[in-house]
Amino acid sequence: MGPRAIAKIGKRGTIVIPAELRRRFALEEGSHVIIEQCEDGLSLRPAVALPVEIYSPERKAEFLLTNAVTKKDYRWAVAEVRRMGLDPSKIDHRKPTGV
Repeated sequence: MGPRAIAKIGKRGTIVIPAELRRRFALEEGSHVIIEQCEDGLSLRPAVALPVEIYSPERKAEFLLTNAVTKKDYRWAVAEVRRMGLDPSKIDHRKPTGV
C-alpha cells in the first residue's frame, strides 16, 4: 500500500487530496475520479474520460455507402443517404465491386 493521508470533508462533500498524491496520479482541477464502496470503506482512483466522436451527416453517409457489400446493400445505402437530404454522388466513398 502506498502513502496515506488524512483529508477533511468540506462544504458540499469536497475533499482536498494532498498535493503529493495529486502530482503522483496527475490529478488536477476538473479531473474525474471513481469512488467505490469496498469492504473496508471507500476506494478513490483516477478515471479516464475519453471524448466521444460525433460524426457529421456527410461522414455517416460515407460510412453507409462505403460499407455496402452487395448491389442491394448499395442501393439501400443510396436511398438512406437521400433520406438524410444528401446527394450520394457528392459523398466521397468506395463503391462495391460491380456497381
